[in-house]
Amino acid sequence: MQPSDRPTVFIHTNHKQILGALVSRYSMKRNSARPDAFDVELIEHRDFPFFAEYEGREYLRDGASRVWRNDDLQSFTPLRFMPPERMGYRGRAVVTDPDVFAVGDVMELLERDMQGKAIFCRPRSGAKRLEGVLATSVMLLDCAKLKHWRCREQFDSLFERKLDYADWIGLKNEDRATIGLFENEWNDFDRLTAKTKLIHNTKRQTQPWKAGLPADFVPAEKYRIFPPIRWVLRARRKMFGDYAFVGNYRSHPDPNQEAFFFGLLRECVDQGIVDESFIREEMKQNHVRHDAFEVMDRLASRAA
Repeated sequence: MQPSDRPTVFIHTNHKQILGALVSRYSMKRNSARPDAFDVELIEHRDFPFFAEYEGREYLRDGASRVWRNDDLQSFTPLRFMPPERMGYRGRAVVTDPDVFAVGDVMELLERDMQGKAIFCRPRSGAKRLEGVLATSVMLLDCAKLKHWRCREQFDSLFERKLDYADWIGLKNEDRATIGLFENEWNDFDRLTAKTKLIHNTKRQTQPWKAGLPADFVPAEKYRIFPPIRWVLRARRKMFGDYAFVGNYRSHPDPNQEAFFFGLLRECVDQGIVDESFIREEMKQNHVRHDAFEVMDRLASRAA
């Protein structure tokens, strides 16, 4: 693919989150006043063979060893660093997770004054915010200033133990002077208000399209202060499997966010952007909740 000079939204995803990515792509154009002024491109995990080379191998994360699993719900996250390469290291890009949906006009972000910065994003929440970790799930990028982003090389470095995944994903190795902060509404963590621009269903266990399914992600290990707890968790995973004791996905606590997602999905189906047969296949794979059509019908009847 030839690099484009047009501003582009990149949505990185894998096979487990592809439905979210398709709905996200639709939302970006749907809710922009100038949908023809920018492109939207999916970056799919399956298109990068280097991931398969590391299946089952250990890498460094938060100072401890973790095992790379391509079947994990978030195996796409290294692709957050791919857009500058895809853009030929020029122009503007926004990169988002597949569980981020446009409520406002993403073109406003693409045209934002970056004040000479290379990256705009928001801080993480909770303890991660206190540690100075930044949220890379939505970033505005000046690609010409990010020529040191080489996704494959940096991914290799994880397994060479030269790079810690947490530091990479949290932008801890970037020059802080090159990073600006945008308003939290451009990456609103499970909060939908009148100010929200991009809603992010970031709490994996309550993603609206997954409710009732068995959880298929490895929980983060947040025990830097007392490492023995991490050792216990690792031993438990080895004995019982990566997803043991995680439970099932739950309903989102905010019904408005569920309604927002399924309203977008209904439009995708009605416009032929997403086939019903595709959704049914995703149900069989346990990537989409089994009552998705019932939820769409229920919301449609309420709106009638």
